[in-house]
Amino acid sequence: MEIKILNTASNLFLSLGFKSVTMDDLANEMGISKKTIYKYFSNKEDLVDATTNYVHTQISETICEITTRGLNAISENFAIKIAFKDIFKKSKTSPMFQLKKYYPKTYEKLIDNEFGIFKECIGNNIENGIEEGLYKKDLKKDVVLKFYFMLVFGLHDNNIFNLEDYDLNELDINALEYHTRAIATHKGILELEKELNKITMYINK
Repeated sequence: MEIKILNTASNLFLSLGFKSVTMDDLANEMGISKKTIYKYFSNKEDLVDATTNYVHTQISETICEITTRGLNAISENFAIKIAFKDIFKKSKTSPMFQLKKYYPKTYEKLIDNEFGIFKECIGNNIENGIEEGLYKKDLKKDVVLKFYFMLVFGLHDNNIFNLEDYDLNELDINALEYHTRAIATHKGILELEKELNKITMYINK
């Protein structure tokens, strides 16, 4: 039951926002009583914390699986975007923005965990891309991955991008394109253009 609660809660939180979803909403969605939820989670803050850990683990496992497919560096990054294209759905307020505003301790812990994954994933991606001739040889890997991390998570700041005016999936692809063009060789740009043509079909589904 605990995993079922976490799975349902993660879908609701990521679709509608951490602040917007109440314990009543979760109970109604699952067709159970709030008392059942409180058997596993003492309060909503406890549930939010557990849910972010649950989602973090799922993200880690998905990324690990994609990195074993033998894709080139640019195709790998786009495959990851495709895998997570529905994660924030059509929320008018970024769930990450709500998490930062209303659950700052959980947000800080999540950012630390996400940066750990990001650093390893993008760090390896940059090294592979250089070896494949897709990325420039003289890149400062540590600077590049921090720039990209700031760019990706900046998309979730509603003070910058109000999701009533922007589509988060499109912004995410824009960020990846911006990042890739900044570090790619001519060969990498050609590969980027191919991936952009392909991903348009997935994002518009």
